[in-house]
Amino acid sequence: MANGTDSGITHDAKIGAVTYSLGSYQKDMHLELNSLAANNFCKRLWQKDSSLWTNSDEGQWLGWLDIVTQQLKRLAEFNELTNTIARRGLKHAVLLGMGGSSLCVEVMRQTFGSAAGQPTMLVLDSVVPAQVQTVRSQIDPASTIFIVASKSGSTTEPNVLFQYFFDETKKVVGEKAGEHFIAITDPGSSMEKRAREAGFAHIFYGLPTIGGRFSALSDFGMIPAAIMGLDIKGILKHAESMQKACSPESASDKNPGMVLGSALGALTDAGRDKVTVIASPAIHSLGTWLEQLIAESTGKEERGIIPIAAETLCSPEEYGNDRLFVYVRLNNSPDATQDKMVQALEKAGQPVVRIEMNDTVELGAEFLRWEIATATAGAILGINAFNQPNVQESKDFTKEYLAAYNSSGSLPQNKLLLEESGLKLYADDENTARLEAGMGGNKSLVSALKAHFASIEADDYFAINAYIECCQTLDTELQILRDAVMRKNKVATTVGFGPRFLHSTGQLHKGGPNSGVFLQITSDDARDLAIPGEKFSFGVLKEAQSLGDFKALSTRQRRLLRVHLPADVNAGLKALQAAFKAALS
Repeated sequence: MANGTDSGITHDAKIGAVTYSLGSYQKDMHLELNSLAANNFCKRLWQKDSSLWTNSDEGQWLGWLDIVTQQLKRLAEFNELTNTIARRGLKHAVLLGMGGSSLCVEVMRQTFGSAAGQPTMLVLDSVVPAQVQTVRSQIDPASTIFIVASKSGSTTEPNVLFQYFFDETKKVVGEKAGEHFIAITDPGSSMEKRAREAGFAHIFYGLPTIGGRFSALSDFGMIPAAIMGLDIKGILKHAESMQKACSPESASDKNPGMVLGSALGALTDAGRDKVTVIASPAIHSLGTWLEQLIAESTGKEERGIIPIAAETLCSPEEYGNDRLFVYVRLNNSPDATQDKMVQALEKAGQPVVRIEMNDTVELGAEFLRWEIATATAGAILGINAFNQPNVQESKDFTKEYLAAYNSSGSLPQNKLLLEESGLKLYADDENTARLEAGMGGNKSLVSALKAHFASIEADDYFAINAYIECCQTLDTELQILRDAVMRKNKVATTVGFGPRFLHSTGQLHKGGPNSGVFLQITSDDARDLAIPGEKFSFGVLKEAQSLGDFKALSTRQRRLLRVHLPADVNAGLKALQAAFKAALS
């Protein structure tokens, strides 16, 4: 470890070794850590003391600290669910959720897959018609179990997905459709009521004291894990080791969660507020889960830690001075290129944290480490790490647009800036004035993009928010766009698929620092899908959500441009790539 100190290095095989190479920032981390220790942070955390943050309701949202102990007592129950599902001989399980109800399951699905004899897990956290159709085409409802995951029961996306797939299942199996559904929800929620009325096979409960993004080790993560037949005991035992290491009995400088949280908070205060997650290929999806945890917890009151996931690794000279790199390395399956490039970053003086995992089952420990670290960083930043006030803004605007559609049959539209090559550009009044001034007399797609890119300053980040199908092909096309901006402007970049990111980085976009430059991507739908029981379709809902997000960002005076693609999304992205290349040349 840098500076000849071993603070923060842990050697328990169940929680992995950690090394901090922070250079001159090492001192800042230790100052924060010493301050936390002087204020008995760890003891007060486990006592659920709201005054560690803003002294509002934080203490009511710390049930995740104790969840591991509770879940270990239920191993027989989880095992019985695994066996029950196996006896049914189902081919697929489909998780219908959003944000905290889906991202942990997606990590486990991509990391572990399903055990032999258990159904293949699919995660659907989108209302984009093409994505709903893709899942529908992969399954036979008669051999599928659907898991409707909604903490409050009132979240729009899981509700409409339930309506659609329940109707599809009923077409195939008739009145026995409810036997193909499981609910995970808080007690007394509207989802619990719907599940009982529909005759769901099982209802499992979350804890009202655990918010969605902190729910990985609760039933929102463990019930799908049981259905996949995963090693729940191993996952929880590793989490238990982390729980013990982070308990009040541990010295502060040996507390893995507190030390990491001190680094996150200290470097953010020092101007390095972009936490770039580098994860070994076998656990690459961990970055998406971390994105939500960090962004939604810390991005508020014009402050925040900006998580960067799945960004192409570059040589040190292509980065600015606003990053902290965290390398989560899977020792039994490392990537030689990542090793080499992280070493180059350290040699160049970039601050790097290395977290070592020896096996994928140690994800249980990482879930808890990062939850404690995020709560710690929130305390250092002086914000409530457990609310998400700006997420509601987009939801409220979306409801207004849907109400307008239900009454008039159409949605309001943004102001058209220009149309070229099948692409339409939209901006609000303030951004239109900015872009037109930058374009001068040359009003074109390339000049508009060039004017938008010109607003990017040092230490900003560039965010692509795409309301299109989340698939490997289109993700690759979006990565080309973000890479071009990153290399040219030397700024951090993100890609989010809507509406998923609204429940993740969306809070940071509106409530965090005004350092984001946004490109919203929308598209026509080659084929729309009706939602049973609703006047609006999936396509209309997707469009209303993008309009609601656009309005929320505009209200916050964010630098924003919307590009609307034709129904052939892949062709539209190719045209956009060509325009990017010309604008950045």
